[in-house]
Amino acid sequence: MENQGPTTGLTPHIAIADKRASEAIEFYKQAFGATENMRVPADDGVRLMHAHLTINGGSLMMHDEFPEYVDEPSGKPDGVTLHLQVDDADAWFERAVAAGASVVMPLNNMFWGDRYAQIKDPFGHQWSIGGPIKGE
Repeated sequence: MENQGPTTGLTPHIAIADKRASEAIEFYKQAFGATENMRVPADDGVRLMHAHLTINGGSLMMHDEFPEYVDEPSGKPDGVTLHLQVDDADAWFERAVAAGASVVMPLNNMFWGDRYAQIKDPFGHQWSIGGPIKGE
């Protein structure tokens, strides 16, 4: 059997609304340089039951929503920020915005020593990007 994903650590597993998980994978490839490790389509041939990506050395698992199997819809993503600690925050931020992410908090040098920003992807998930302050 194929490896289903990471065997240790904490791995975010996000739901994508409106049958757009395949679209989200393509966005994450463009915005964050994601590598697609696996994709498991659902029986309906439209939605994904499971997908596993690697972004910046870490795993992200995802799936389309399946409202027919839960008591309540998941609602819009809220209250969670997926953080990317990177070598060049400017380059990662610019690539994500060029791919279609919206700016939540502009890129800036922060008091804790990171160059830092927050963005929202087209699927409603919030991301933060941090990296060394240039010249330090």
